[in-house]
Amino acid sequence: MKAPRLSRATVRLVAVAAVLALLGGATACSSDDGGAGAAAGGSTAGSSAAAAPTSAAPVAQGPIGTGCDLFPAEGAGSVAAIATTPVGVAVSTVPQLSTLTQAVIAANLVDVLNSRADVTVLAPSDAAFAALGPDALPALLADVPRLTRVLTHHVIAGRLTPDQLPGEHTTLNGDPVTVAGPAEAPTVAADQTVVGTTAATVVCGNVPTANATVYVVDQLLTPAG
Repeated sequence: MKAPRLSRATVRLVAVAAVLALLGGATACSSDDGGAGAAAGGSTAGSSAAAAPTSAAPVAQGPIGTGCDLFPAEGAGSVAAIATTPVGVAVSTVPQLSTLTQAVIAANLVDVLNSRADVTVLAPSDAAFAALGPDALPALLADVPRLTRVLTHHVIAGRLTPDQLPGEHTTLNGDPVTVAGPAEAPTVAADQTVVGTTAATVVCGNVPTANATVYVVDQLLTPAG
């Protein structure tokens, strides 16, 4: 099956990346600028011990997880390179997030992700999409309303640190997602994944971009209801 035509969105994505390169890695506008709001619904911690989400960048404690080699060591797509890049563009430079990039473009969410101030993105890896099977992925990419619900279910208001991530949060889709601890190896239960039989694991997380903190997960999450 042919992939959906993505030319206009792809041109826009490349143009944004080119502007960022010309700026020489200048940082994105702060969350005080009035152009972008926080994700709908906010987020609520599932434990009284969990701190509330902050609008500031996470404390520089470095990425967590055993799979952080999915980010190139240097150059485009590296942790250092994406730190000053809006998240919609940042994921497009990471080779093992290429299917997520395709999905974001197909759902016309590039500008949405780039303009949201201070969010947490549970970014499905290529392996997460591959787990759906060869027939399910093209069908998902072609069903834009469903694809949009699935992708926005992976976005949470606030830059969550590893200690803040475990708990129940409201997604940009307006429904809940529950993350279990421990902080150094968060998971999402199997019944909250599209496959439904395998829990999602954060393989690498606490990775900052200009407007988001990214946690890469190895399963695609499913919206509630």
